[in-house]
Amino acid sequence: MPIWVQTALLLAASNVFMTFAWYGHLKNLSTSPWYIAALISWGIALFEYLLQVPANRIGAQELNLAQLKIMQEAITLTVFVPFAVLYMQQPLKLDYLWAALCILGAVYFIFRA
Repeated sequence: MPIWVQTALLLAASNVFMTFAWYGHLKNLSTSPWYIAALISWGIALFEYLLQVPANRIGAQELNLAQLKIMQEAITLTVFVPFAVLYMQQPLKLDYLWAALCILGAVYFIFRA
């Protein structure tokens, strides 16, 4: 499997954990004290880091730092929008499309030869 695919898959899985760690408590723990939400989020974030660190180490074999970061941002938006709409019950907005087009522009400029 190509290195960029391995990296993208690990970053996608990492982003699922990251998104739940950052925002899941707003739905599931809204009545709990903030420090309980923080501790649970830290526990979830551990799994994010267990995927994100190897993803970046694998990716760094062929991608530069800027390419790794922009790939991460593109994947973050790809994970966040379904999370926001499906899990958090937020309305689907046209602004997500505009944001995706901006990220697509960043991907183009950072990965062009």
